Amino acid sequence: MIFKSKIKWAALGGLVLSLLSILVHMLLAKYSSADLVQYSAITGFNEDFTLVFGRQSTRYRKLWGNVEPLESLQPYANPRSRYPVPNEQNNGFIYAKIFGGFEKIRSSICDLVTISRLLNATLVIPEIQESTRSKGISSKFKSFSYLYNEEHFIAALSNDVNIVRSLPKNLKEARKRKEYPTFKPKSSASPSFYTREILPKLKKAKVIGLVLTDGGCLQSILPLSMAEYQRLRCRVAFHALHFRSEIQALGHQMVERLRALGQPYLAFHPGLMRDTLAYHGCAELFQDVHTELIQYRRAQMIKQGVVNEELIIDSYVRRGNGSCPLMPEEVGLLLRAMGYPPKTRIYLAGSETFGGQRVLTPLRAMYANLVDRTSLCSKKELSNLIGSETPLPPDPFQPPAGKSKEQLKDEWKKAGPRPRPLPPPPDRPIYQHEKEGWYGWVAEMDAEPDPSPIDLRMQAHRLLWDALDYIVSVEADAFFPGFNNDGSGWPDFSSLVMGHRLYEMASARTYRPDRKFLAELFNNTNDHLYYPKHDWVLSVREHLNKSLSEEGLQRESRLSKSSSFLAHPLPECSCRIVKSAEIPKTVKDTNNHFLYGGEDECPQWMQRGLTTVALKAAGTEEESSVNENESQDDETDLDEQTESNDNGSRTDATPSLEQDEEMDPDD
Repeated sequence: MIFKSKIKWAALGGLVLSLLSILVHMLLAKYSSADLVQYSAITGFNEDFTLVFGRQSTRYRKLWGNVEPLESLQPYANPRSRYPVPNEQNNGFIYAKIFGGFEKIRSSICDLVTISRLLNATLVIPEIQESTRSKGISSKFKSFSYLYNEEHFIAALSNDVNIVRSLPKNLKEARKRKEYPTFKPKSSASPSFYTREILPKLKKAKVIGLVLTDGGCLQSILPLSMAEYQRLRCRVAFHALHFRSEIQALGHQMVERLRALGQPYLAFHPGLMRDTLAYHGCAELFQDVHTELIQYRRAQMIKQGVVNEELIIDSYVRRGNGSCPLMPEEVGLLLRAMGYPPKTRIYLAGSETFGGQRVLTPLRAMYANLVDRTSLCSKKELSNLIGSETPLPPDPFQPPAGKSKEQLKDEWKKAGPRPRPLPPPPDRPIYQHEKEGWYGWVAEMDAEPDPSPIDLRMQAHRLLWDALDYIVSVEADAFFPGFNNDGSGWPDFSSLVMGHRLYEMASARTYRPDRKFLAELFNNTNDHLYYPKHDWVLSVREHLNKSLSEEGLQRESRLSKSSSFLAHPLPECSCRIVKSAEIPKTVKDTNNHFLYGGEDECPQWMQRGLTTVALKAAGTEEESSVNENESQDDETDLDEQTESNDNGSRTDATPSLEQDEEMDPDD
């Protein structure tokens, strides 16, 4: 009995100890988990969004800070030699028609001003064919004023070129009768072509016309003696070509919304354009109807002589050569490898992303804060930018009418003697959903139809969307191009943005990836794409960090400047603040022209001004470092305001950034 009672007491004691142990563990779990949740909320927010309080941290500088080796480069496009004011008594007038999208328009206008200065002629405000009245735009705008500010354009270039809004009345009628010679120069036309071929005819007729379709009318690299003309190009592109006030205001408002609470943002342009993909033979990177659309456009280019290759090309070989754009999924992996956290705000630029939302889905899965103009702006704000337009006629699509029973019987009786083969099956009906979208013609015909009125109007609207994207991309804390320098001589959006950022703020973080090198990296890790090896991540970081600095800039200078001066406006349009004995390595082409390096020393007035700004910035940094400890408590409050609750609702001041609206409902 005694033995049994001891066993009972021992069992009871063990049970009590077990209950006490469970209770202690529950209490520890409760308090430790609460601390863990609070800590993870705070650290997670700090890692995802480096606020003003942490701008001096090492991680912030690695992801968003300026590139120190390029801080000595400053914008300086002023004339530096004898530069007489244009005379009203000149050789005549030049009027022009510009065909193409946003990139071709911007480059062509810069070349037109330069040619007018070269020929000592008065420039008539050029006509932008994408935004003429025939496209159905608002009657409030003319073609040029639909996109740019005419008054500022004329005033900013008053010391360079005489510019008028239209030809004098006595010359307009003769133009309508086509009495003046018209030329269609290539984008690679040399200055001697104009002085020898066009100038004599200008002096004789007093008026000439130019038709520009290739994105310019003057070769990119000019002789050293024409450095002033290169600087004129920069003054046009970066100082005279201001968007009209409504576009400017909305674009800067979008930048403010992206930088809410002091957060930085990265701009990304996919570069997935149908023409680019067709030119380089990248059709097999897509599927189904998109491959067919690219091949149709490539066949057109071959017929026009733009492409001198076969229609069928191995797209994966082209991708390995670096000819094809990076896919959004690949860009997401590169940004993750660089260390950009999942909540980084990324602005998606580009009015056209070929492939639509399907190709963007992997990037959206990696970065939830991927936004575009549709999620930053309301429909009313965008419609106000367009202005009042006349309503379009209703959709003319009508399904084919079916045959009556009497018609079918008559056809059967008239079909001929029996026996005879069975009649062919009826034509497949054309459903309404196959007519929706700009690619609906693929379902019913072999040739692409002429643009409809709604297509023409959407092309004009696309200029406005590109203008907004251009403003946001130039102002971004970091810019990543999915594709630039397409090699065809056509200007592209990313190259223009990169050139503008290089001119205005050379030390800003502008990635210049080598797509051939990155294609090799992706090929080497196909089996471990989403969980890459450590050395793969290090290789990506090393390459992209080099692309930010002088090494990447020197490589880009060899590729870009030969096709587009605005993509690399160095050294003519910049000066350098000399710091000790640091002189950059110069890069020259085969004709001994500077591609990088060789910049003039900045004038003393500029250096004094920059020194004053630097001293003020240093004082601000000291104050922020002193107040950093006092701000830690505020960060916790900001975390609670921005983090989502369990129901998915947000108390952020800018909820529109979380929207996931489609850019193009047709895709």
